[in-house]
Amino acid sequence: MSVAAANELLTATSPPGTAAVRVAGVTKTYGTGDSRTVALKAVEFEARPGELHLVIGPSGCGKTTLLSVVAGTLAWDSGEIEVLGTRLNGMKDSALAAFRGRHIGFIFQQFNLIPTLDLVENVSVPLLLNGVRRAVAERRAAEVLARVGLAEKARRRPKDLSGGQQQRVAIARALVHEPRLIICDEPTSALDSRTGHTIMELLADIARTPGRCVILVTHDPRTYGFASRITEMEDGRVRQEFSGQAIQDFIATHH
Repeated sequence: MSVAAANELLTATSPPGTAAVRVAGVTKTYGTGDSRTVALKAVEFEARPGELHLVIGPSGCGKTTLLSVVAGTLAWDSGEIEVLGTRLNGMKDSALAAFRGRHIGFIFQQFNLIPTLDLVENVSVPLLLNGVRRAVAERRAAEVLARVGLAEKARRRPKDLSGGQQQRVAIARALVHEPRLIICDEPTSALDSRTGHTIMELLADIARTPGRCVILVTHDPRTYGFASRITEMEDGRVRQEFSGQAIQDFIATHH
């Protein structure tokens, strides 16, 4: 792939004015008979470009299941899902995989870095999977590592880094192909307060990029103050959603 083609891939956007994510009446069940569990119950959810959107709630409430169906990594039973202007209903697995590879970045609690690769090589992986030439991919990876403050460690291996530094590498890897949707599953829960604060500042800054949206599932109340919008789930349903001053009021009542 040429540099021009790589740049075209890196700058793909959804149509202007659309929600980044729209979930309408989505239901998901696990198991059958007596072991049947309804994880999502006709969920309505929308995430907007330019926002850091937190999804909170107790364990087992459906947060991670919601993220998984939005990312197209988990089939759902009924309802409609639209991501970046693309309807996911009826897409084949291969098409979903290609869509994720081009348009979605993932950040997890466990950094999932490849220990035998240096940082540039780790961050290059999404581009290589998309067919970008290695030289172009590694040049782009080095640029993104510099953006997260790790330029001087670009040829180190993950074992040489602190937990917070490894999470920044994971963020760089999620950003390298310039996805418009970043999905984060508990990215701060394994970090101390100071490091977690730094990571949340970085994610909030990323979310403000025009046309980009960050959705973050968390149990960590330290993250609430960074949110543009919060959706609270309970028993497979959206319990409430709030933004602006309502977030500050929520924080005040949960500390």
